[in-house]
Amino acid sequence: MYQENDYLLLSGLQHIKFCPRQCALIHIEQLWSENFFTASGRVQHEKVHSGFAESRRAVRTERDLKIASSVLGIIGQTDAVEFYPDGKIIPIEYKHGEPKEDTCDEVQLCAQAICLEEMLNRKIDKGALFYFKTKKRISVAITDELRAETIALAKEFHTLVEIGTTPKAAYTKQCESCSFIDVCFPDSAGRNKSVANYIKRRLSQDLISD
Repeated sequence: MYQENDYLLLSGLQHIKFCPRQCALIHIEQLWSENFFTASGRVQHEKVHSGFAESRRAVRTERDLKIASSVLGIIGQTDAVEFYPDGKIIPIEYKHGEPKEDTCDEVQLCAQAICLEEMLNRKIDKGALFYFKTKKRISVAITDELRAETIALAKEFHTLVEIGTTPKAAYTKQCESCSFIDVCFPDSAGRNKSVANYIKRRLSQDLISD
C-alpha cells in the first residue's frame, strides 16, 4: 500500500513497459518530446476528454474521471467509463494507432480497472480498447495474469523513480517510433559506437525517407 504523497502517474506504467529509459526521461528528468504520432494522439484524446457524461439505452458513460489506487500507488484519469444497470462497469481507453504486439495498452487499461475497483468497491472483469486508426473496439479481459503484470510494473515504476537514475540507452527496433529518439540517442549507445556514426546513419535515413 502506498501513501498519497508517493502516488505516480498512471501513464508511467505504459511508459515503463515500452521502455524504462523513456519512462525515466519523462518521470524522473521531467522531459517530454512530441512527434506526429503523439501529437495526433493528444488531439484525439482532447476530443474524448472534452465530452460530457451521456446515457444511451440505460448505459451511462462518464468521461475524464479522476482515479487512484493505493495498491498500485498511481493516480490518473479515464477516457471513458460505462456504467450498466446491472452494476457492470467497463473502462474504455482510446488509442491513436492500432493494436500493439505487446501488452502496453492492456496494462494501462487494467490499472484503470484496479483503480475503479478500489474506489467503487466493485469487481471489474473486462474493459475495452478503442483504436482510432482501425475504428475498432476490442474487449479486454482483466485476467489474473494481466493484474499480476500490472502490479509488477507498478512496483518496477516506483523503484525506478525512487532510485532516480535514468537507465542507459539501448537501441531496439521500437526506438524508431519513439518520440524521444532525438533526445535519447539510442543509436549511439554501446561499445564501439560514436556520435559521428550515429549522425551519418540518421542523415542517410532522412535522405532515404525523403
